[in-house]
Amino acid sequence: MDWPTVIVATIIGVIFVAIVANEIRNRIKGKSSCSCGGNCGACGACSHSKN
Repeated sequence: MDWPTVIVATIIGVIFVAIVANEIRNRIKGKSSCSCGGNCGACGACSHSKN
């Protein structure tokens, strides 16, 4: 592979890892990535438990 391909692949990899790490941190903090904001009584598609 040539250098531009390596650089672009590295940048894409770093962005992917940052997104995954952010999702893991949000999950640990209890923040939801659900479009209904975790209030799943309003959206039946979410798999969160109702409190």
